[in-house]
Amino acid sequence: MFKPTGIASKKLLEKIQLGIALDAKEQAHIEATKRRFDTIAKACQEKNVQLYIDSEDSFYQDPIDELVYALMEKYNTPKAVVFNTYQMYRVGMLDNLKRANERGRTLGYHVGAKLVRGAYMEKERERAEEKGYNDPILPDKEHTDQQYNDALRYCVENIDNMELCSGSHNEQSNYLLTELIAHHQLSRDDKRIYFAQLYGMSDHISFNLAHAGYNVVKYVPYGPIETVMPYLFRRAEENTSIAGQSSRELELITKELKRRRRN
Repeated sequence: MFKPTGIASKKLLEKIQLGIALDAKEQAHIEATKRRFDTIAKACQEKNVQLYIDSEDSFYQDPIDELVYALMEKYNTPKAVVFNTYQMYRVGMLDNLKRANERGRTLGYHVGAKLVRGAYMEKERERAEEKGYNDPILPDKEHTDQQYNDALRYCVENIDNMELCSGSHNEQSNYLLTELIAHHQLSRDDKRIYFAQLYGMSDHISFNLAHAGYNVVKYVPYGPIETVMPYLFRRAEENTSIAGQSSRELELITKELKRRRRN
């Protein structure tokens, strides 16, 4: 996985989304950005590994999506190499996901979809209020959970043309995906469906899923400390928003430590 703004200018992406014309120097930067994206995707295809492209702020996400879909068209045949990330706490994101799949079907490529709930709620809402546009974030956690779970259903129903990575620490959503796999009579280790959790979080979910035969990955944030730590703090806060989950994790860790001492 890589973060688009690690190799692309936020300011230029925002200008593109606003429809502001770029000068020659700025356009050259965007063209160089496209080449960097393509170089990474091509290397992943050659090494037979999946490329997950992270999501960003809503006010410059659209041009990133267009870059990613161009890569999918080029590299996601006969299987998905490039995955886009969909933040399901955003208004209308399920419709975006559906349009992406319809585009893939029309142009003949597979859509790689990583689903997450989201990471920038406070900043997004503050900016929307400051600049006077509609809040791009759903009103509450219940609506976010509903859209996330509906997206899981949609991806599994369209698994003939999609590959799914469910990036969630939510027990209910993970359980739902196991039910969907069974309902659609898919193999637990179907290579088109992966579960993902952050390294060091929700290990009881990851290990039990893996033990039951599902595809599970643990991902590790890597980058400058000043950007990685805020990310980890947001993930920790996200876990505390799931009723009782943090206390259950602590209880499970304590129980496991006691077991290891006895052995």
